[in-house]
Amino acid sequence: MEYDWLGFGYAALVATGGVVGYAKAGSVPSLAAGLLFGGLAGLGAYQQSKDPKNVWLSLVASGTLSAVMGMRFYNSKKAMPGIIAGASLLMVGRLGLQMMEKTY
Repeated sequence: MEYDWLGFGYAALVATGGVVGYAKAGSVPSLAAGLLFGGLAGLGAYQQSKDPKNVWLSLVASGTLSAVMGMRFYNSKKAMPGIIAGASLLMVGRLGLQMMEKTY
């Protein structure tokens, strides 16, 4: 079994972003969302490690985060939403390419 290390790294980045949002601003919603979406991204990476065709959970988590954090970055111009939005967009692109190259 080949592990999706990039997916696990992305999940860790998202969870860390939630913790940083809580530490810097005391934002409980940032902590909850970071841990929830980091957990979903981690679960998606695990599923993809088991079956490389199973990209849907990772795609939904990263797609949702790219939209939400992209809007937050556009409105606030703060660094952490921009980092998460950028990483999420890269993950959506990666997963989209994986879906296109696989034969279903």
